[in-house]
Amino acid sequence: MNADLPLRIKSFFSDFQPQTPCLVVDSDIIEKRLRQLCNTLPFAECFYSVKANPAPEVIAQLVRFGIGFETASLNEVQLCIDSGAMPDKIIFGNTVKRKAEIADAYKKGVTTFVFDCIGELEKIAQAAPESHVLCRIAADNSGAVWPLTRKFGCAAEHAESLLIKAKELGVVPVGISFHVGSQQCEPKSWENAIYDAYRIFQKLSERGIELKILDIGGGFPAQYRNSVPEIEVYGECIIGFLQKYFGGAMPNIFIEPGRYFVADAGVIAGEVLLIRDDIDGTGRRWVFLDTGKFNGLQETERTQYRIASSGVGSHLVPVVLAGPTCDSDDIIYEKTPYFLPDNLTLGDKVFFLSAGAYTRTYATVNFNGFVPLKEYYI
Repeated sequence: MNADLPLRIKSFFSDFQPQTPCLVVDSDIIEKRLRQLCNTLPFAECFYSVKANPAPEVIAQLVRFGIGFETASLNEVQLCIDSGAMPDKIIFGNTVKRKAEIADAYKKGVTTFVFDCIGELEKIAQAAPESHVLCRIAADNSGAVWPLTRKFGCAAEHAESLLIKAKELGVVPVGISFHVGSQQCEPKSWENAIYDAYRIFQKLSERGIELKILDIGGGFPAQYRNSVPEIEVYGECIIGFLQKYFGGAMPNIFIEPGRYFVADAGVIAGEVLLIRDDIDGTGRRWVFLDTGKFNGLQETERTQYRIASSGVGSHLVPVVLAGPTCDSDDIIYEKTPYFLPDNLTLGDKVFFLSAGAYTRTYATVNFNGFVPLKEYYI
């Protein structure tokens, strides 16, 4: 439970002692994850999912490696362009977009858009004529910590007619996209969606439309408290499924890693503000920190971060971890068992590991007057 910090981040805290709460991100770990994924799926074209961590430092680093970007808003599109990304390496992937934003992105040079219904397709056709479109299909998200079902994707049987309609409306149907859910812990989860995509490719080919892109999304996991398979296992499964269904007629494969690149690169540090014993009748100690649900830790309880502390006691006791605000929902871990040293005291630090994804963007601007999470990129 009392996990070790990455060495460069540990040295940063020791040397600079930054004020908490803060997030520290190690760019070397991002590069390591990028190389691991590229070695695992060497034929795939990579588009970083910007929403995982849109820090300009992260975007600029990935631009230097020449990868593309999957964006959810016009602001994310502009961020990538401002950081040096080429517009033709940007996918506007959100399936719910303002027509004006589609038009603005198109004017900036973005030519690839994603849709999952006739209404969104019509907006793209009107605002970005002759652009390339991917139809997003629904996928089984079993095994994902954060499922993306219900809100996104059409039924596979509807994709054929939508892509035919796309051609009629004057845009270019180029492929299928799907997402098996964020923090997908089951490498076999890609099979059904790849099979559905293959069937659509075949049916469209019979209608004279040759699709060329299969975007298999993200979902590659970070190393939180529960163990997950190594990335090589995911690669073996995905390659096997692609070969099983597409054989020698393999389309261009796109992937959209987000959490996998940046989560393990980041650590959030909080300071102990208050300790209260057994206030809920469970015998657990309540530890209040200067960071919480409104300072970047919105994904708890589902995401179970590994934690470390500056306390050195060898005896661990059960704790409830809570944030500093006056909102009763600002409890970090109450249902999930966590333990900290019994000699933990005011001013000690508690560290949340693998916290580089979906933290800085979940922090409020000024709730209760608490300042947003400070960030350091090393």
